[in-house]
Amino acid sequence: MFKALITTTVMSLAPLVAVADEMTDVISDQLQAFQKRDVGTAWDYASPMIQGQFVDPRTFAHIVEQGYGPIWNNATVRFGIAMAKEGRVRQTVIVTDQTGQTQGYEYDMIETDAGWKVNGVRPIDLPDIAV
Repeated sequence: MFKALITTTVMSLAPLVAVADEMTDVISDQLQAFQKRDVGTAWDYASPMIQGQFVDPRTFAHIVEQGYGPIWNNATVRFGIAMAKEGRVRQTVIVTDQTGQTQGYEYDMIETDAGWKVNGVRPIDLPDIAV
């Protein structure tokens, strides 16, 4: 019985892991596009709501460059937890830019007919961790 419970639990988590992998792939690909200054590709990973809000890739790039410097100039990325919250899926991402500045972000992700898209990003405080 215990073995059946473990098997059922692992099997039920498999779709969650696949979704988390799909979301982190989208975020990683968008961040790589920003590194390459490939604004058109980065724009493609934005949700219809974001695209409607910023109208075109050039405006979108300007907002990211001016307001989200570590994302625009990202050098390394680490993924934290993904969770469903208030009917949305949110992914914690820790970004270090090319100057060594580190900032945490919460990515709001939505699933569309075209796959997972970034529906918003907000900076979050990172806890101080003693080493």
